[in-house]
Amino acid sequence: MKIPIDPAAFAPVLAWLFKLWVRTIRFEPARDNTDFVARNERGEPTILALWHGEIFPATAFGHTLTSQVVTFVSQSKDGEVIARVLERIGHTTVRGSSTRGGVRALLQAKRIMERENRMAVFTVDGPKGPRHKPKEGIIFLAQRAGAKIVPIRAYPVRKKVFDKSWDHFVLPFPFTRCPVYVGEPMAVTTEKLTKEVLERETARLEARMLALGPK
Repeated sequence: MKIPIDPAAFAPVLAWLFKLWVRTIRFEPARDNTDFVARNERGEPTILALWHGEIFPATAFGHTLTSQVVTFVSQSKDGEVIARVLERIGHTTVRGSSTRGGVRALLQAKRIMERENRMAVFTVDGPKGPRHKPKEGIIFLAQRAGAKIVPIRAYPVRKKVFDKSWDHFVLPFPFTRCPVYVGEPMAVTTEKLTKEVLERETARLEARMLALGPK
């Protein structure tokens, strides 16, 4: 008789492993621009923008600063495991993505940001790409919440890159150095979000994110 095992049951172990893994990584912010946490605590709404492929090292860096965030997780079965792990490390999660349940998740995140003063975390090219092409949801949320977008890039020195995945997922090795680059906060337009305006704003965010990194 086959006994089904719910993968989400492993969330406590995975969360423990994640926190242990994070403690071994030596994060090196390129400059002192990590005051986005303090700005949010002062009541300035903030959204952190990450690339999907860098979600592990970027989330790990954020975990060293705060867990006062609300994170978007897809409604897939894999998303259920991820959501439980993130909740174990202190995140609030909302379920939805650009392909399913997106608008409801955005509005839910806005309410959580306002009620609990949490930063939102957005993997802007997820859940399925194209790689390094931001979706429009982050612009919509930033305008509705009156928030600024802070791009973050992480570059672990020793890592495994999963080249066959669409996002080239990066897994930092334990005990590696990890330079981190935090961009200046980006204020979005107050114009009506027509197709043309959304294309312009996502292109502006894309350029800012791609410019972050070693020179």
